[in-house]
Amino acid sequence: MRSRIFNRLVKKLCPNDPDATKKLKECEKAVMKLKFEEAISVPESQRCSVADSIDYHTVGSGPGSSYVSTKVTAVSAAAALMAVLVVYMGTKAATAVTAVAAAALAALLMVLLTFRWARFNDTKSRTLELEVEPQYTGARIEGDVVTLDFVKKMLDDFKNQKNLHKRYAYQVVLQTRDMLRALPSLVDIVVPEGKHFTVCGDVHGQFYDLLNIFELNGLPSEDNPYLFNGDFVDRGSFSLEVILTLFAFKCMCPSAIYLARGNHESKSMNKIYGFEGEVRSKLSETFVELFAEVFCCLPLAHVINGKVFVVHGGLFSVDGVKLSDIRAIDRFCEPPEEGLMCELLWSDPQPQPGRGPSKRGVGLSFGADITKRFLQENNLDLVVRSHEVKDEGYEIEHDGKLITVFSAPNYCDQMGNKGAFIRFEAPDMKPNIVTFSAVPHPDVKPMAYANNFLRMFS
Repeated sequence: MRSRIFNRLVKKLCPNDPDATKKLKECEKAVMKLKFEEAISVPESQRCSVADSIDYHTVGSGPGSSYVSTKVTAVSAAAALMAVLVVYMGTKAATAVTAVAAAALAALLMVLLTFRWARFNDTKSRTLELEVEPQYTGARIEGDVVTLDFVKKMLDDFKNQKNLHKRYAYQVVLQTRDMLRALPSLVDIVVPEGKHFTVCGDVHGQFYDLLNIFELNGLPSEDNPYLFNGDFVDRGSFSLEVILTLFAFKCMCPSAIYLARGNHESKSMNKIYGFEGEVRSKLSETFVELFAEVFCCLPLAHVINGKVFVVHGGLFSVDGVKLSDIRAIDRFCEPPEEGLMCELLWSDPQPQPGRGPSKRGVGLSFGADITKRFLQENNLDLVVRSHEVKDEGYEIEHDGKLITVFSAPNYCDQMGNKGAFIRFEAPDMKPNIVTFSAVPHPDVKPMAYANNFLRMFS
């Protein structure tokens, strides 16, 4: 429906623009590809967990990988179909049907055998790719414990554009998954009196700006805890480095860092805006599936000291939503297109009272009266959310009861905005906002791993 509306709009606004027509065709191809992949995909309820099939403790007996991908299956099928055509073209008309039928059966058998062999080797290859080669000089985890020394070494490697070995990447991601799965959909955070707590907004794959946050405010630790409020990945081309950094700190000390889901922690967004392509390029297809699973484990919101409600997007299309309703959300899925979970990830504040349609086409816009009512009904003082780029890195709205914080300065290398983070001091929990500017990064453009048609617009 949305694609048809977009199609009509482009034709109306730019009827004779060949560049717009070309980009529209690219967009339509991408949409059709997504629809096809969705149509042939296995239903969520029937899928086996990728995470459950990986044991990072197991180290293979040799280098390389014997993975037989779906591409091999496709090649086999194509070869078999070619055989069908050859038989058909070279056979008399009277025997053509019999010959084609026999060749088709052979082709089907070949495809099925290839598929079974691929499934067998898929599990085997995941074991083999855990082998740490003798020449690997990067960060290593000794045993099951992720240490600060490992994290610092990993950060140094990332700064020098070196990848973490798959063996240790698996360990970091899987250990994080186990911790996230055990959390409720709404997490309560307690900041002791005299201590502080830092909330960061969208990072969007800007790894070198993330390092700058740590330079300004210190590394995450039990005495210097952080909450990163979603949209860790996509758009920026160092998204893998960002997510592995955040996950590694979570493994090192669970109370040092809290992570909330954003609208970009989803398959559909990762497929379009670069994270999927980046993971496939730097690690493997298996990690694409694994990250998708782990993102479904991320909590949806946090409450700090019973007073500050932190969520990526915003509030709701109905009144009377209680914190207990958020805790009860079954979040272990891809974000739906409506309902409480969708609105937590997608909604935005508006200056007008009441509610209005979302400028994004998903979620809604909500006014100061909606914010005030939600806070009163849940005995809260403040809403902190992210989700929108702001010129100064933050914006205070709704009579001081709502703050937007955005932590990706010079967003996509072109917006010129500052980044910001918020420090809360217990017990009064008054927000202290710190802003910062972008820092240089290697010459890798934003959206470098995104779908082709989106790169045309970047």
